[in-house]
Amino acid sequence: MSEDYETYKKETQKIRASNKILLVEFESWLKDSGLSTKTIKRHSSNIDFYINEYLLYTDAVSPEEGTNSGYVSMFLGYWFIRKALWASATSLKTNAASLKKFSKFLFENNKISKEELDEISSTIREEMPEWQAVLRRYDDPSITDSEEIWGM
Repeated sequence: MSEDYETYKKETQKIRASNKILLVEFESWLKDSGLSTKTIKRHSSNIDFYINEYLLYTDAVSPEEGTNSGYVSMFLGYWFIRKALWASATSLKTNAASLKKFSKFLFENNKISKEELDEISSTIREEMPEWQAVLRRYDDPSITDSEEIWGM
């Protein structure tokens, strides 16, 4: 195995261990805000997928590092649509809501700045119509040209 892969593997193991604690804290924060158990599980599952699958897919990226508009936009507008077999208009919106809550949680725990929180919220608000359009094109069997799907 290459040294780069071993380094990546070690870093992702550290991040996953930290993420486990962070998810427990996030769930507690959601519970304190009065959400139902079902809603808490949905948000926690969505964030678990984001921080442990997407952010660790090709690089060892921590949630604090990966909770910014660039990562969120790439996740919701491309990666989630391609990799999550359950991607739908509803799941796209639900994941966006989970990311907004998670970002607020990170902000309240001094892990991201107010500017980063605001940027994530505005990115989700502004880009959601395009992400939904991409998802519709991706799911349309009559569209076979990837350039047409992704708007290239």
